[in-house]
Amino acid sequence: MTIKNSELTDVPKIFELYRIATDFMKSKNQVHWPEFPKELIINEIEENRQWKLLINEQIACIWATTLNDELIWGKENNEPSLYIHRIATNPEFRGQNLVKTLITWANEFGKKKSLNYIRMDTVGLNKGLIAHYEKFGFEFLGTKYIENTNGLPEHYKDGEVCYFQKEII
Repeated sequence: MTIKNSELTDVPKIFELYRIATDFMKSKNQVHWPEFPKELIINEIEENRQWKLLINEQIACIWATTLNDELIWGKENNEPSLYIHRIATNPEFRGQNLVKTLITWANEFGKKKSLNYIRMDTVGLNKGLIAHYEKFGFEFLGTKYIENTNGLPEHYKDGEVCYFQKEII
């Protein structure tokens, strides 16, 4: 397994994985991702904030990161943290605890950057996903509706946001 920054040549695969994840969310009647603007993904790649986990040279999982997430976290954005967004797993690699690998990587990344927390959010009260993240040591901080969703993807208008954090150790 290798984790490294995504490249521009990965854009088609990134969108394929987003479509698969979105279809899965829809099949479970959950708040689902909109189609993200290509410019967003290209920008994340150019800023080295879009990541991929490779297994046998295949993309097994992708995610995006940021060190500032004021639009979603508001005043709680004041702690130095690594914010993880849009985890999407290639169905060929489901069931391999890739989130655990991602969290181990995020913890090491955060230590190198002197960060305090790994933080994530998800839209909609998905009890299975809450339990899944808690299994990996995340504290479920509760939910709230974001009043001003300007500048956020469309799905943030569709429900309450669940907040998670894990101390970097």
